[in-house]
Amino acid sequence: MSASGGTRAIVAALGANLAIAVSKFVAFAFSGSSSMLAEGVHSLADSGNQFLLLIGGKKAQREATPQHPFGYGRERYIYAFLVSIVLFSVGGMFAIYEGYEKISHPHEVEHWYWPVGVLLFAIIAEGFSFRTAIKESNELRGKLSWSQFIRRAKAPELPVVLLEDFGALIGLVLALLGVGLALITGDGVWDGIGTVCIGVLLVLIALVLAAETKSLLLGEAAGVEEVKKIEAAIVDGDTVTGIIHMRTLHLGPEELLVAAKIAVQHDDTAAEVARAINAAEARIRTAVPIARVIYLEPDIYSEAEAAKGPDPEATPGGPTPHPAGH
Repeated sequence: MSASGGTRAIVAALGANLAIAVSKFVAFAFSGSSSMLAEGVHSLADSGNQFLLLIGGKKAQREATPQHPFGYGRERYIYAFLVSIVLFSVGGMFAIYEGYEKISHPHEVEHWYWPVGVLLFAIIAEGFSFRTAIKESNELRGKLSWSQFIRRAKAPELPVVLLEDFGALIGLVLALLGVGLALITGDGVWDGIGTVCIGVLLVLIALVLAAETKSLLLGEAAGVEEVKKIEAAIVDGDTVTGIIHMRTLHLGPEELLVAAKIAVQHDDTAAEVARAINAAEARIRTAVPIARVIYLEPDIYSEAEAAKGPDPEATPGGPTPHPAGH
């Protein structure tokens, strides 16, 4: 996933959220609506989240160091995970608390035209941001459904902005319903109920973001299509006759590690094997340009060894050998 598309979506969301946050706080000051306060904090949290995503993208561009030889690509995952925490705590939990307070101590919404006007303005601004995120995402998601795109995307920025904007639009509708019912009935409890609903929505979105970014932080393999391209690029049918086993790992959204044990002919010379490995690496980088780090280990294929299956002791996460005598 291109970083430029994510950056455009982030900047569009940031501009919209800053303008919306100011308008919501002004509306809260004049009307006393708790929905407006919750939505104002939500927009302020979203603005902070977009700053976090921009910082993560900047830090991820740093050069590799001896201490971090594979670079800093995962910085983008870390900052996306921080976004989910901010959205859960500052956005969701604050809104639930504020809604509970309003339900416990209700009061009428004053100067109704302020919250209603601001909500309508916010829906238009958030719609613009959401449209930008959808446009940038459509260039990348291909035939994937939206849920598949969010689950499989290796770059976190667009899924984060999509979910934030979607949640913001639903939250604005809930706030408008809460304020509207409070005005119609004269009972401020409805404003508090709308605020609680906004909080619950933000908590659910934050949990989805946390689950997806946690998976990226743990380390995800390349997609199915990329794996097929890499496998096809490795085998040349001459020196490299097959793949004994292979592992892939995203070091960042646009950096892929490929490690494979490849089968070569038993009578090949060291020079022939070295040339075959170099050629295979070149083919992999042509087929999948984000494959930046490639390790290929030559071996002699053995049907007897292959029949035994993978060695669990040599697999990451496999059982740990017991010390002698146990």
